[in-house]
Amino acid sequence: MADFKRRTLYLSSGKQIKLYGSSIAIGKSLEFGEGYAPNIFSLSGQQPEGNETPNSEKEKLSLQKMAEKTPSNVSNPYRLTPDEILEIADFNIRLWMDLKDRVREYGAGSPKIFGAGD
Repeated sequence: MADFKRRTLYLSSGKQIKLYGSSIAIGKSLEFGEGYAPNIFSLSGQQPEGNETPNSEKEKLSLQKMAEKTPSNVSNPYRLTPDEILEIADFNIRLWMDLKDRVREYGAGSPKIFGAGD
């Protein structure tokens, strides 16, 4: 299963894809790439990533203090409701599922994946 750490996408095949941003986005055409701007719904403020493992009790306390001192807020400029966030998630999940279905049907080298040549 794929994993995403420190701006690198790790695939189960062993391939690693270095990314500039921190997300991958898919469009309605089923093309996908990096999603650069977390400008719809995101965490604002600096916090430790949480995947850092403290080596000592002192480091653990230091990370806790940093988390307490560092303000973090949810950025939601469009004032999305929980139902609207779930709707957007469902929309994106459907696109990813459509991509999977088309790759299974046509293979990875066919323009038909993107609706070309239908």
